[in-house]
Amino acid sequence: MKIKKILVSQPEPNNPKSPYYDLAKKYNLKVDFKPFIQIEGVSAKDFRQQKINILDHTAVIFTSKTGIDNFFRICGELRICVPDSMKYFCITENIAYYLQKYIVYRKRKIFYGKSKFQDLIDLIVKHREDNFLIPLPKAHNAEIPDILDKNKIKYTIGTFYRTISNQFDDAKDFDYDILVFYSPSGIKSLKENFPDFVQGDIKIAAFGPTTASAVKKEGLRLDIKAPNPKAPSMTMALDEYLKEFNKNCK
Repeated sequence: MKIKKILVSQPEPNNPKSPYYDLAKKYNLKVDFKPFIQIEGVSAKDFRQQKINILDHTAVIFTSKTGIDNFFRICGELRICVPDSMKYFCITENIAYYLQKYIVYRKRKIFYGKSKFQDLIDLIVKHREDNFLIPLPKAHNAEIPDILDKNKIKYTIGTFYRTISNQFDDAKDFDYDILVFYSPSGIKSLKENFPDFVQGDIKIAAFGPTTASAVKKEGLRLDIKAPNPKAPSMTMALDEYLKEFNKNCK
């Protein structure tokens, strides 16, 4: 049977030209959007209890746009003026450009990697004299401190936000052919909502190496992985997969 229904674990795009809509039209699909998780920023009071002085740090490492939003939110609530000399290290170019929402991009020292934290470490090592701050959720990837410790980098991990699983009210309507995940937290939410989940013929797509790893750790089958050499985006990876899958269904 051809794939007819996809669930994307993200908010519905505001842009009517989203490639997801193009994908739905091209393959006659029903594409639903529902975040498996929601982000909750920690309060300024809870942040103070971590006893982290932001201005003790000379560089910040961002692994997501959410990290950027909550870093500058906390700075605003605590009335901290981030100095122009602060350096910013971002895991991707896209995340780096997001900094323009808060700073004058061309006047700051900004560095970025390709997609993995391992790609960024070479740049971080060149600035090992700096003291790094990393805004992360309460539950985060252990790979980050492991790599920094291995390279003897001085750093502090701060909890700036939390990820909370969303609840699915209508479990009986959870009848999708493909589930698309963008974070390990989404996989965790799937298991919390459906503890007896059996994958069967359902295809699972994962964006990023940590999400792919989370799929496998839960004993699930990973069918679609992005980015990959042929498809730098999730919609391109889905397009490639659907093209082949539907061809074999004829």
